[in-house]
Order: sequence, then C-alpha cells, then structure tokens
Amino acid sequence: MSDLNNLNGKEEQSKNEEHSEKNLVENTSLESTESTDANTSEAEEENQSVATSTSDSESEDDGVNEIDESNAEDAEDEGHKDRHTIELKAYDTMSLEALAIELERLLRTEKVQAIKTHVEGINHEFKNKFQALLDEKKEDFLNEGGNEIDFYYSSPVQKRYKAAYNDYRKKRNEYYQNIEKNLKQNLTDKLEIIEELKGLINVEENINTTYKHFKELQERWKNTGPIPRDKYNNAWNSYHHHVEMFYDFLHLNRDLRDLDFKHNLEQKLKIIERAEELAKDDNVLRAFRELQELHKMWKEELGPVQREFREDIWNKFKAATKTINDKRQLYFQEIDKVYEKNLETKLEIIEAIKAISEENITSHNGWQKKIKEVEELRESFFNAGKVPIKENENTWAKFKESVRTFNRRKNGFYKDLKKEQYTNLQKKLDLIKIAEDNKDSEDYEVTTPLMKKIQSDWKKIGHVPRKDSDKIWKRFKAACNFYFDKLHAKRNAANKEGLEAFGKKLELLDTLKNLKPFTDKEEGVEQIKEYTNQWKELGRVPNDKRYIEGKFNKAVDDLLSKLEMDKNEVEMIKFETKLDHMNTEDDNRDLDNERSFIRKKIDEVKSQINQLENNLQFFTNVDDNNPLVKEVHNNIKTHKEALDLWETKLSKIKELY
Repeated sequence: MSDLNNLNGKEEQSKNEEHSEKNLVENTSLESTESTDANTSEAEEENQSVATSTSDSESEDDGVNEIDESNAEDAEDEGHKDRHTIELKAYDTMSLEALAIELERLLRTEKVQAIKTHVEGINHEFKNKFQALLDEKKEDFLNEGGNEIDFYYSSPVQKRYKAAYNDYRKKRNEYYQNIEKNLKQNLTDKLEIIEELKGLINVEENINTTYKHFKELQERWKNTGPIPRDKYNNAWNSYHHHVEMFYDFLHLNRDLRDLDFKHNLEQKLKIIERAEELAKDDNVLRAFRELQELHKMWKEELGPVQREFREDIWNKFKAATKTINDKRQLYFQEIDKVYEKNLETKLEIIEAIKAISEENITSHNGWQKKIKEVEELRESFFNAGKVPIKENENTWAKFKESVRTFNRRKNGFYKDLKKEQYTNLQKKLDLIKIAEDNKDSEDYEVTTPLMKKIQSDWKKIGHVPRKDSDKIWKRFKAACNFYFDKLHAKRNAANKEGLEAFGKKLELLDTLKNLKPFTDKEEGVEQIKEYTNQWKELGRVPNDKRYIEGKFNKAVDDLLSKLEMDKNEVEMIKFETKLDHMNTEDDNRDLDNERSFIRKKIDEVKSQINQLENNLQFFTNVDDNNPLVKEVHNNIKTHKEALDLWETKLSKIKELY
C-alpha cells in the first residue's frame, strides 16, 4: 500500500491544468454506496461499494469511467505524478523569446514524458503569436511594393524555438520507443500473475503457504511497471476478479481472512481520516487530486472489511468526498466568473484598438504615439488572463483583426509618407548638385547669397528615407563647408590688412585733429587734398570699423570751414574728396548709388522750381515788391543755385565712368 504521508506534499496545478482537469472530471461524483446481496461474495460486495449511486447512476458512471481512463493513462505514463508538480505558466502572456526560453528550461530540467501538457500550451501560443507577427511583416512587405510570391521572413527566435521543439519531439519519440518493449513485457508479466492467481484455488497445499503465495503475487502485481493504456482496464478487471475469487476461497480459513479484513479496515480508516482532513483544506484542487489517489488506493490496493463496518466506513468516505467535490465545483464556478470578467476586459481592449484605428492621424509623431498606445493595449490583452474556452478562439480572432486593421492604416500612412520622402530626397539631391557645382566658385558676391539660399531651402524640405538621410547630408554639408571655408579664409586675410589700415588711419586722424588753422587758402586746400590722398592710400578697413570714415570726413569739413571760401566751392571740394574715396573701391556700386541719389535730387529740385514758377502765375496785377512775391522769387533763386550745384556734382561723377 502506498504511504499516505507521501500524498501531503502535492502541489497545485496552474490555471491551464485546472481548466483541463475540470473538463476531464466535470460532474464526476465518487459518491457510492456499499450494498449487500445474499447471493454475492464478500469481495463482490466490497467492490460494489465503490460503484455509482442509483440516484444519479448515469452521470456518475460517466465520471467513474473518466477516472478509470485517467488511471489507465497514468499507469502507462511514468511521468504522470511529476506533471502535477510542474508549474503551468500563463503562456498567453509571454513573448516569443520567453516561450522559447521556457521550452528549453523544461527540456533541461524535467522528464520529457511529464511536460506534454506544458509543451502543447507553449506550442499553441508560439504558433499564434508568430503567425500574427508574420502577417504583420507580410503586410509591411506588400505595402512597400513587394510581390507576395517573394515574401520570406525568418527570425532568430523562430529558429531557436524550432530547435527546442524538434529536440522535444526527438526525446519524446526516443522515450516511447524505449518503453514500448517494457510495456509489452510488463503486460506479459501481469497476465502471468493472473494465471498464477487462477491456480491458487485448485492447488493442494497448506492454506498458510497458499495465502503467502497470494500476498507475493499481489506485491509482484503492484511492483510490475506500466502496461499499454488500452490494456489497462481489462487487465485490472481480470486481476481484480481473480482476487475476489481467492477471497471466496479464503472462507475455508477464516483466521487469515479476518486478519486481512482487520488490515484493510485499519488502512481504510486512515484513508477516511486523510479525506476528512482534505475536506478542510482551502486548496481545493490539491485536495481533489489527492482524493483521487485515495480512491485509487481504496479500489486497487485494499480488499474488503467485515460486513458490519462496510456501510459505515463507506458513508464516511463518501461524505468527505462530497464535501471536497462540492468545494471544487464552487471553485470552478468562481473561476468561470473570473474568466467572464477577463472576457469583458479583453473585449474592451479590442474596442479601444478599433477606436484608435478610426482616428484621423496625419503626422509621424501622432502615429508614433498611437503605436505606443496600441502596444500597451496589446500587453494588457495578453496580461488580462484566460477567458471561457468556448470564447477563446473567437476573442483571439477579433483581437488579431483589430490589430491588423490598425496596422493596415499605419502602413498606409507610412507608405504615402515614403512617397513624400522620396520626393524630398530628389529635391535635396538637386540642392546638392547646386552646392557641388558652385563650391569652387570665386565669384563671392554672386555665389555667397546662392549658397545661403540653398541652405535655407534645405531646412524647409521635409524628411527623406532614413537610409539616405546621413549620406546626403554629409555630401551637402561637405560642399557648403568647402565653399564657406574658402570664403572665410579670404575674408580673414582681408580683415588682417583692414586692421592694419585702421591703425594707420587712427594715427592720421589724430594728425588732422591737431593741425593749426591754415593762413593761406590755396595752401590749405592743397594740404587737405594731400591728407585725403594719404587716407585713400591706406586702404579699406573692416566693416565694423568703417565708422572712422565719418570721423575723417568731419575733420576735413572742420578744416575747410576755417578757410575763407565760397560755400559751394567748399561743398565741391568735399564732394570731390568723397568721389576720390569711392573711386578706390573694388567696384562701382558706391558711385552708382551716388549718381542715382544726385539724379533724384536734381529731379526733386526741378520739380520744386516748376511748382514755384507756377505759383507766380496766381499773382496777377501784383507788384514785385509784394513780400509774398519777393519770397517766391528768392526760393526760386535758391533752388536754381542748388540745381547748379547738383548738376556740377553729376558731371564730376560722369567724368569718372
């Protein structure tokens, strides 16, 4: 008989095994009644004590048959006890990589015959999740213009999983090939034991010797290994029948029978005691599994007890069984409620993904935000737990379709975005050509604005394909840097000369400020012109130092104003000095600007003179000594003098062209 203490440490299965266990023995009731019949043997009466009750015989017979089938499977599978202690994890919440790692761990640490349920769960989830990934990759490939016949996708995690799964199949095949011979041999051994049991009744020997031989056969049967599951029930029924026959034979020696009855009663009372303890255990699944072991021991390992104890002990065992079974049924009812709640959660997640798919998202940042939201919803879906089995496939199909719809819209957006990016790429390639064509130019006045413009245009063009972004930027930057480095080198050289000119002009300006007034007009004019020539010969100063030109002009004006000269004469000397300075520039822009300015002033003065002369026509029959008339004539004279001066300046500029 198995040691009852070994039953206390069994661990609870995970949710997946709980549900499958529920389906396996749903509605199972081990409530049975021991009955007596005057025409049956005591052993037959005891065997009837574990039959189904007449009040619900059909459903209970189904339950007992399922238990018998489970026992047959366990008898063949040497790893059946181990599989109850191996944790069944929530595989639906695990990533592809995590599933592959878990399969490798099971193969490394557990018996191959004990992990069938675990591997089936892992394989189911891996296939579903990898197929969803494959569908997404295929859709991306087609959206990018690929041909469906050319699509191929593989990943390291897929190769890793296939290798582990193939290793599992190889080990499992090897295991069953190795035990097939043992199963057949064990069956042969058990059939021989049955034949020996048959012969015990007719043998002529001392009853004590026969009884000892009977016990030896029982021990041999118990220790013989597993047999094929399809032979289990028939072999056991035959064995049990001949055990009963032997008990009938034992009535010739009541002492031995009573001794066996006493032993069986003691063991069955221990089983009842353990069952009553299990009835108080809050871990109903663990209690039910151990209860099944107790019923198996009651049925397979122990014989009958005295008639007067049979009904009483069976009723006690049945009462504890009913308590455990009722608690288990209530447990699964609560589990069903949890599964229904999980279903509601998952359907809400599916609707949330659908709602996101219907939003009008028009930007890359907007899509990236929604992609993150959908990924979080996907994780929530996987973590929401199990749903009722009848809803599992339908829920998974709805979830896949909602994610697929979102991916279609996302892929459509990025397909259009890629078209735009390729257009942007062409625009930037055009700018690169302009930059590279002009990087060697030394026409700085024309090329510099052009290079600045294409830099500004580059910034206004949107994104290009990522694979081209760095490459084209490096080309564009290299061409621009080449040109501007050359320009800056030229400007730095010019600035060095300009700073030297600035220092010398400061010294000359100090000299002018310290000059004493000239006593001779002609000598003063000549000397001022000499200083002006020296100033021009010193060259240009940096742009941020050009304020010194104004100071020089002011110093010259101060010197000229101290000479007794006509106002227009002084003005012309100053103007000629200014023209001389302009004529030293590298181009004629300043001269052109000055000429345009003078022409504009001439037009303005002429217009004013015409207006004044027209005004005189209103003064008819008025004496010329009239103050208003005199004022108009004076204004006309002043404007004509100014006109003469401007026209003289214009003629001086024309001489320079």
